[in-house]
Amino acid sequence: MTVTLDLSGAKILIVGPHRPVSRPITLALAQSNDVWGLARFSRPQIREELEAAGVHCVSGDPDADGLAQLPADFDYVLNFVDVRSRDGDFNRDITANAEATGLLMRHCCDAKGFMHWSTTGVYHHAPNVLRTESSPLGDHHRSRDETYSIVRIACEAVVRTAARLYDLPSTIARLGAWYGPQIGWPAEHLESIVAGRSIEVHPDRPNTFSLIHQDDYVRMVPGLLRAASVPATIINWAGEPVSIEDWCGELGALVGRSPIFNYTSDAITSVVADRTRLHEIVEPSQVPWRTGLRQLVQGRYPDLLCDGEASA
Repeated sequence: MTVTLDLSGAKILIVGPHRPVSRPITLALAQSNDVWGLARFSRPQIREELEAAGVHCVSGDPDADGLAQLPADFDYVLNFVDVRSRDGDFNRDITANAEATGLLMRHCCDAKGFMHWSTTGVYHHAPNVLRTESSPLGDHHRSRDETYSIVRIACEAVVRTAARLYDLPSTIARLGAWYGPQIGWPAEHLESIVAGRSIEVHPDRPNTFSLIHQDDYVRMVPGLLRAASVPATIINWAGEPVSIEDWCGELGALVGRSPIFNYTSDAITSVVADRTRLHEIVEPSQVPWRTGLRQLVQGRYPDLLCDGEASA
């Protein structure tokens, strides 16, 4: 499905347009806007796809050198910077993400709106407790990615400060468990189910997350930009609560195989986002999770798609 956004004629910068989460947004915005993308573009085929859609691709990092290659007269900026050292180097990751975000906001300080991608993984461990935007923050994702949650919180602090410093209307959008026809956490689980590998889940069951389909999170972007303000607006960018157990059971039924769960305290715990504030500015999600998961199986394993129950 192609999503058309109700935003047109704007000059938009997207930092990190090549990522699985941001690429569908970039392609949707490029249909009727002047879109620029800043990234390293280490995979030439992705750059070619974006350029074919009309995106002006600039190779570089969101540091002084990379930003110097860009104009500064953007109407809107979407920040999907996400650099991870994978070896627990907090200093490197804070520099590459939080400091880079501050430099980006300075460069584009005259924009009409700045949207920063964050995550519901910034919340404190509290299994199956509904998290509002004012809920306590914490190191939720440490068992999966040592620096991730802390660095995302640091980025949020930078956005909040720079929004006030530059009077730059900003939105911090905490994205839930995103997925689409080819991407996302459920896609990883589908691969494990097909391969017969176990899926790690926390003993505090059910392991519930705010599942949101690509079509829905793309569709919400203009509303999130309109919500930008000083001080920065913080919004849970999330969909319906679904447990890993339920979505893996559905995936298993669709491919005729049962998921294998490995309950371990090393897995991340549930995080369920309150969507009250989100639904004040955008329409609720429109893609039912079972429909979305069927699309995922059709996209990755069309030959395995069936309508029966999962086998033992």
